[in-house]
Amino acid sequence: MYPTCMSTTLQPGGSSVMVWGMFSWHDLGPLIHVEQRLNSTTHLSIVADQVHPIMLMAYPNGDGFFKQDNAPCHGAHIVQEWFQEHEGDFTLLRWPPQSPDLNPIEHLWDEVKRAIRQLVPQPSNLTELDSAIHQAWCQIPRITFQHLVESMQEELLQY
Repeated sequence: MYPTCMSTTLQPGGSSVMVWGMFSWHDLGPLIHVEQRLNSTTHLSIVADQVHPIMLMAYPNGDGFFKQDNAPCHGAHIVQEWFQEHEGDFTLLRWPPQSPDLNPIEHLWDEVKRAIRQLVPQPSNLTELDSAIHQAWCQIPRITFQHLVESMQEELLQY
């Protein structure tokens, strides 16, 4: 399995909703509504409270992989320290510098955005937008995220 995470913002008429998500070959992870700016403290809270329990359940032998990009909040000292303390629970894959095209979750965010652009009527407030994001996320076909994971298999073989 190849989970990853990223946050995105969708904007209708100047308002926005920020969500954080992860996926693996087997399933989509939860979408987490981010109430504030995604900083190192918020990111660490998501990793510790959401990612860690999922990884422990899915990979009780510590053989899972987790990948995040090079966003400043991901590289913060408190976040890296947490990963070092939990290195036996799963492997943190390193992200090549200057490589946004390699981020597989961006393809899923594009799916969500396309689904929302096709809605008639469009979400007219933040509550409707948040609901539409979650609904679009849940409707992403399994084959879509499985192909994304399979396309990244070569990188996993390096570990």
